[in-house]
Amino acid sequence: MKRTIFGAAAALALAASAPCAHAQSFINVLTGGTSGVYYPLGVAIGKIYGDKIPNVKTQVQATKASVENLILLQQGRGEIAFTLGDSLKAAWEGDEEAGFKSKLDKLRTIGAIYPNYIQIVATAESGIKTLADLKGKSLSVGAPKSGTELNSRAILAAAGMTYKDLGKVEYLPFAESVDLMKNRQLGATLQSAGLGVASLKDLSSSASITVVSVPKETIDKIGPPFISAIIPANTYTGQDKDVPTAAVVNYLVTSSAVSDDLAYQMTKLIFESLPELQNAHAAGKEIKLEAAATGSPRRAGRRPCRAARDRRVPTAVQ
Repeated sequence: MKRTIFGAAAALALAASAPCAHAQSFINVLTGGTSGVYYPLGVAIGKIYGDKIPNVKTQVQATKASVENLILLQQGRGEIAFTLGDSLKAAWEGDEEAGFKSKLDKLRTIGAIYPNYIQIVATAESGIKTLADLKGKSLSVGAPKSGTELNSRAILAAAGMTYKDLGKVEYLPFAESVDLMKNRQLGATLQSAGLGVASLKDLSSSASITVVSVPKETIDKIGPPFISAIIPANTYTGQDKDVPTAAVVNYLVTSSAVSDDLAYQMTKLIFESLPELQNAHAAGKEIKLEAAATGSPRRAGRRPCRAARDRRVPTAVQ
């Protein structure tokens, strides 16, 4: 990905308030499953917008996450969405294998937020301790064509495996995967999410687990946007050591159908309201303004609203 590509809106967050986003009266926040991280953060964002943007009503929609969110944005059925960086790249390129039948050309990046950690968790009784141990075992790889499922394919491929090497593949959201594991019907789940995701906290509190590491050499085979990361010890009950893994940065994205003025207001409020996002989920603590305008696979070819221009806010728009 080109490191110089990023959304203009993130830079606009540095400016003072602009009272120019009144024309649009509805914001639909596209999130993910209710047991993931996108949803509680999305609920917080919906409340922030509803409370602080005049004449705007908000709705928070639970979805299958990244891929569906980007398609809905392209169709004009949402105003802001969460997505993984690799899904955003695939959408902009029109990667059919990733679930995009054509190039999604209406996407506009707001900014980078927090990293998703690839969290592969197995029940202790499954005997799965390494990536290689997944061969012949059952694994839930996430909802079909979701960002998590795209991550699952990438990790397995880098480890020299495909779905055919697994004993059984389940295409399930987070909560449903955990339910099967509790009932001893599933050996492991791969969940791409912020640290402390509710589904895995629930699992670790009711069963003995093993958090499977993803070695650096495996991550290096994939390359960007995957990076090396650590799941700190005690993130989940029974996890007493740091676990190396991969991470992919998440983004907030809007579309060309959303006015510059409203995009300005939405972006500004995100970075002015970090305490509220931190209270909604621990992943909110990893959202940093200084990192918001870096690394996006999609440049927002938009011009800033008048308030931003008047205050000479730097942007990357061309």
